[in-house]
Amino acid sequence: MSDILNSLNKEQKKCVKHVTGPLLVIAGAGSGKTRVITSKIAYLINECNYEAKHITAITFTNKAAKEMLERSTKLLSGSNTRGLVITTFHSLGLKILKQECHHLGYKTNFSILDSYDSAKIISDIIKTTDKAIIKSLQTQISLWKNLLTTPEYLLSIAKDNLEMETARIFLQYQDTLKTYQSMDFDDLIKLPLELFKINLEVLYKWQQKIRYLLIDEYQDTNECQYQLIKLLAGREGMLTAVGDDDQSIYAWRGANLDNLKNLQRDFPKLTVVKLEQNYRSTTTILSAANNVIQNNPKIFDKKLWSELGYGEAINIIACKTEEAEADAIARKITLHQLQRQANFSGYAILYRSNHQARILEQTLRNYQLPYTVSGGQSFFDKTEIKDISAYLKLLVNDNNDPAFIRAITTPKRGIGQVTLEKLANYATSRRISLFAAIFEEGFAALCKDTQLEEITNFGNFINNLQFRMHKDPVGELLNELIYKIKYEEYLYDHDTAKSAEKRWGNVLNLVEWLNKKAEQDNKSLPELVQTITLINMLDGRDDKEINAIKLSTLHAAKGLEYPYVYLISCEEGILPHQESINNDNLEEERRLMYVGITRAQRELTISHCMQRKQAGELQTKERSRFIGEMGTHNITDEAKRKQEKVDNVELKDRLQMLKDMLK
Repeated sequence: MSDILNSLNKEQKKCVKHVTGPLLVIAGAGSGKTRVITSKIAYLINECNYEAKHITAITFTNKAAKEMLERSTKLLSGSNTRGLVITTFHSLGLKILKQECHHLGYKTNFSILDSYDSAKIISDIIKTTDKAIIKSLQTQISLWKNLLTTPEYLLSIAKDNLEMETARIFLQYQDTLKTYQSMDFDDLIKLPLELFKINLEVLYKWQQKIRYLLIDEYQDTNECQYQLIKLLAGREGMLTAVGDDDQSIYAWRGANLDNLKNLQRDFPKLTVVKLEQNYRSTTTILSAANNVIQNNPKIFDKKLWSELGYGEAINIIACKTEEAEADAIARKITLHQLQRQANFSGYAILYRSNHQARILEQTLRNYQLPYTVSGGQSFFDKTEIKDISAYLKLLVNDNNDPAFIRAITTPKRGIGQVTLEKLANYATSRRISLFAAIFEEGFAALCKDTQLEEITNFGNFINNLQFRMHKDPVGELLNELIYKIKYEEYLYDHDTAKSAEKRWGNVLNLVEWLNKKAEQDNKSLPELVQTITLINMLDGRDDKEINAIKLSTLHAAKGLEYPYVYLISCEEGILPHQESINNDNLEEERRLMYVGITRAQRELTISHCMQRKQAGELQTKERSRFIGEMGTHNITDEAKRKQEKVDNVELKDRLQMLKDMLK
């Protein structure tokens, strides 16, 4: 343990050894926060006699949790780590609900709805397929849940018909979820919190299980997550929260920066430690970042510093148009990579919004430069995987109407839209699920014999698989499922041979993965189905490192680092975003700029355009105010240098004119 402590700086060591009450660690970018958390886990077990099973560390993505678990396990080599929990908020919520859902009137085989399924429910409620309206309602309902706002409360304060109708949609959405024995992503945190508030016995049980709590990326917590943390930590507040107010960039999805203040309010004995030494970036990069962020009001004042030297100057380039900008970045990377013989994976191009990647991708392809786009389609988001997943969801919970609709219509089996509408109307009138309705005589009386035969055959097929899913091997069951529904034939009938082959390979990979997971982790099919949904929503992307330039939004880049960073399109209206300018809400945009700057380890290039095509016309653009806030120390500004050259030429011309006049 002494070796671990000796590898820490003074402030990091103070964080690790503080175990007598609540601790808030303000960890600047690149200051070693993961090292502090993993070292503290080792310290709690080796020096404070905590059993690993009583320690829980929480972060936001599966990838971050996996990395933290691997690093903790290395530090605890030879120690008993059995039962140590390093997880995400949503995975912890799922773990609690699996054991306690009966207190809330749910069965243990409840379904977790993904974004597609919840959108389908909203679409059915409002009777429209307008994606913009559905997405807007999804976002609003999610924010309400994160703020712990109930539909009943919204109904009571509605000021007009629109507010009243929106609250009713929310209420109907919630009622539908309960009918389906389903939960959406936000419920995985909201429902455990509601349970703990009404059932102190269950709360005490989980407080005894989790005797020390560590929270990573604390600044990203929303109101619901904070309340859950507060209840689990109890009066003694045996917790360490690690975060950075300067990197709070998720207000749009409910993150509440005030949670840093709330911790001080709710835990008066809170100790605050600041980590300011940066192990990632050069002094030049940190100086620019500090200069930008000091323009924001501070909850906790801090200033990053580094022992890595000044390093290369920051380069600011002005480009005529966005096409010229993409071309300039591609040329610079090509030349730089040839000179340095660096890996392409050391380069990142960061931007404010996803649509900015389009021109970059075209240009990089023209230059034959390898690249990957952050946030690419998840394996579990592919159509063929969602098709098979619908069957699995239905097997596990036949109250799941969205899964029923997708399964019964993919592949088509002679059941038309008219029959499905009859089924939906009958099920609604009887207040039962679509699956239950197909076996009732009342529905049978509404159908022709051929229609009824097809739909009943489907129901019997699902019933048969349900009967066997708790005793037959998962792999055997899945292979039979895809064979019986003739899914391979369906793919080849509806796609090119090459595409169908690839998609069929994905299905076989899914079956193999689920079978292996069932054997290795001793998981039942219902547990595997819940796992699939959670993996997809938290972090379904392939994390394999490939030698390619990374294209990423600033939001997706947080927590990552690259030797060479190109931060593009730093213009007024883009970064900062026009909406933030209009609403005089620049603080989060400034934090985005700060995050972008501090992703760079060695070299940083910032670009902006003088003109940009908007609404089909070229418009003059002004470079971002944040560039000016960076200061001038060790910054090479190409636009200013060009202007200085022009000014010098003009000055020489004027002097010559004066000389000529004097002659």
